[in-house]
Amino acid sequence: MFSSTWNFIKRHKRKFIFAGAVVGGVYFLGKYAQRKIREIQEREANEYIAQARRQFHFESNQRTCNMTVLSMLPSLKEAIVTQLNSESLTALLKTKPANKLEIWEDLKIISFTRTIVAVYSTCMLVVLLRIQLNIIGGYLYLDNSANKNTMAPLAPPDVQQQYLSSIQHLLGNGLIELMTVVKKAVQNSLESVSLKQSLSLLELEQQISWIRAEVEGSERPMSWYMLADDQEALADQACGLTENDVMTIRLLNETRDLLDSPDFTTVLHTCMNRGFSRLLDNLATFFRSPSVESDPNAAPESLSAVSLPLAKIIPIINGQINTICSETPSHFVQDLLLNDQVKEFAASVYETFSMPQELQK
Repeated sequence: MFSSTWNFIKRHKRKFIFAGAVVGGVYFLGKYAQRKIREIQEREANEYIAQARRQFHFESNQRTCNMTVLSMLPSLKEAIVTQLNSESLTALLKTKPANKLEIWEDLKIISFTRTIVAVYSTCMLVVLLRIQLNIIGGYLYLDNSANKNTMAPLAPPDVQQQYLSSIQHLLGNGLIELMTVVKKAVQNSLESVSLKQSLSLLELEQQISWIRAEVEGSERPMSWYMLADDQEALADQACGLTENDVMTIRLLNETRDLLDSPDFTTVLHTCMNRGFSRLLDNLATFFRSPSVESDPNAAPESLSAVSLPLAKIIPIINGQINTICSETPSHFVQDLLLNDQVKEFAASVYETFSMPQELQK
């Protein structure tokens, strides 16, 4: 029996060797496949964790952006009111001066100027801080993800402070230049309009549109008011030639590149349109007839149904800055902070600057 078995094995030896090789190959191939699958799963898990961490950091950064905007609105309002002080004019009017008409004319120009400047500058503040804080946020993500022993930080605290201080241009020289341009446009549009002339909301909207067309149609881009334009000013903001100062200048130049991009122009224009639309919504509440106010179910009136003398519109316009530049979240500011295009733009900036540099090349 054993001899017959042995003879069978000898006759089919090659088949047994081949089968053994196949079985062994399949075994090792299976082990190799398992190892590769494990590696892929681990890599995907690490990528998922990294992506989740970056998403969490981005969302936290956007909340910081929102809080920073709200915290800076009182400073913006103070800067506008200091330069365009209508309160001193209204106080003079209460004294019944001889030049009452002249003071009213000044109040007309200043009231419209400061409200329109408030809309423009608030929109600029929202978008500029979105850019700056997402550049910083992207670099901080990289700093926190990198090996601290082998890589110098991309955004040290001193650099962050120097870089973010560049916002003072918008609150200082940039704002003053913006006021000058807006005031000239307001004068061109409203100087010939009598205080006794009645305007409907539609006519008021047309006046604001003419002012916007002159301001936004000038040779100087709107971004000029947001960040110092020339290299010397950028270097002055960095205050020297230390390593941190060089980093700050790099951040400022990167910001300037973004301000010159078509995407930024589109986002800022969207914000301005939304801001002026919200301003008109606020003004519309003062153009309701008594019948509509007494009957909430009444059909809405057309934009030209109710008219008010310009002298009555001026105090309404003058008070809008308290809503526009309010540190308490208002519909005006929320419309800007929650705008989808602003969010998408912020995400694009963060994505760009939170990507390792070797992947950007």
